[in-house]
Amino acid sequence: MNEKLNFGSDYTRGAHPAIMQRMLETNMMQTAGYGLDEISESARRRIREACGCEQAAVEFLVGGTQTNAVMIDALLKTYQGVLAAETGHISTHEAGAIEAGGHKVLTLPHRFGKLAPESAEKYLADYYNDANHDHMVMPGMIYLSHPTEYGTLYSKAELAAFREICDKYGISLYVDGARLAYALASPESDVTLRDLAKYCDAFYIGGTKCGALFGEAVVVPDPKKIPHLFTIIKQHGALLAKGRLLGIQFDELFRDGLYERIGEPAIRAAESIKKALREKGYRLYFDNPTNQIFYVMENEVLKKLEEKVEYSFWEKYDDDHTVIRFATDWGTTEEETRALIDAL
Repeated sequence: MNEKLNFGSDYTRGAHPAIMQRMLETNMMQTAGYGLDEISESARRRIREACGCEQAAVEFLVGGTQTNAVMIDALLKTYQGVLAAETGHISTHEAGAIEAGGHKVLTLPHRFGKLAPESAEKYLADYYNDANHDHMVMPGMIYLSHPTEYGTLYSKAELAAFREICDKYGISLYVDGARLAYALASPESDVTLRDLAKYCDAFYIGGTKCGALFGEAVVVPDPKKIPHLFTIIKQHGALLAKGRLLGIQFDELFRDGLYERIGEPAIRAAESIKKALREKGYRLYFDNPTNQIFYVMENEVLKKLEEKVEYSFWEKYDDDHTVIRFATDWGTTEEETRALIDAL
């Protein structure tokens, strides 16, 4: 058992009990590999139904960095790069995986993790207005994460604006949904799975941080956009032989709308923690409506806190203060939430 409370990240637990039960029930089954089994097909049907997109291609990969590297490479030509907020996961925490695949991450300023449509459009206009643009990396995609690295959300209107820009310049829109369940569970979000299927060329539904042991589900609303995605996944060494293990997890996550509810405990816990910290006089670095909580803490306080609680270092604030992050998750309990508040 953990000796300390763990609010360091949202992927530290195992899996939702329904997944573990189904894993046990199907453990001795022998099925086709590589996601060609009947359970994976059932998961695909459930995801297509939830997205309102019967023709969508749905593939399962193991982790977020792997998924981003495969999909960005699949969507871009060899000479193209990807536009992203400078705080985007592909820019900050993926060890150059996108660049290792031959594509430059073209970073733009952000506001609390969000890329503004007008910022992307200005970059694209400036690129094509530069007489030397043929000597430069061509932007071929806009990358967004929803929620962002700062837990903030894009609106449906913003997604529509990005779609319009992508259509204008003939580039792709790709959304990283590593924490998508927490966006869907937030009362402040107006973006649904159907909206993502409507506006994106591709997006992924996060499982690793949202109730699965591991795994992400890629959705390509128009399969003609990437006609040989299965082969591309294989070429990147990202095709799981025992694909059923991924299919089982998403078949359960999308049974009876579980995925769209699974993030609710995390949202409730985060709001309770923020409310209590405000009452205790702690300084919120900035607010967001999902499961990540950013606070400015005195370094002396942190020395005491780390004896009881696992948290994430975010950035240095000044010589005497540090910005830290608490992350709640699908399994955070009221008891854990109260214990963190008491520790603080």
